Amino acid sequence: MAIREILEVPDPVLKQVSAPVTRFDDELKTLVDDMFETMYDAPGIGLAAIQVGVPLRVLVIDLQPDDPDAEPVACDHDGHHHHHQPTKREPRVFINPEILDPSDDCSVYSEGCLSVPEIYAEVERPARIRARWQDLEGTVHEEEMEGLMATCLQHEMDHLEGILFIDHLSRLKRQMALKKLEKLRKAA
Repeated sequence: MAIREILEVPDPVLKQVSAPVTRFDDELKTLVDDMFETMYDAPGIGLAAIQVGVPLRVLVIDLQPDDPDAEPVACDHDGHHHHHQPTKREPRVFINPEILDPSDDCSVYSEGCLSVPEIYAEVERPARIRARWQDLEGTVHEEEMEGLMATCLQHEMDHLEGILFIDHLSRLKRQMALKKLEKLRKAA
């Protein structure tokens, strides 16, 4: 496993359209392992292969919900008790994903992206979708999704077409976001 470099705007590779996966082999499994490691390290909740420079239709998502059953973490070094819920990993892989019948009603989420660091903006997308995709073995799955999962899958699927979440914004808002990113980079 290895952490791969995440490409950031304005890298032209992010504008590429990704190709379908045709070989479900060890190379694909290695890519997916690396993508998870890279995503958790970032940290993020979703990553498309193109974001690590591989133009294939592969997505990894883990919304990492707080685990209500987990033991609260006790003492830290200075003796204070901290009761934060450890997050539960629920890694999911989507290969050659498609969206079937998106709902007419939309939901708005404040979205961010590892390729557009530190920038968040509200994006409107269909609130519910039916998704179809393949797993690492090539088996086809179908599932109804809503809420953050539906939003996240649609956001990651955009990457496969060379679309970033800021491309959904008005030109003015997009320019403002990119200017802010430039400032943040200069400050760093």
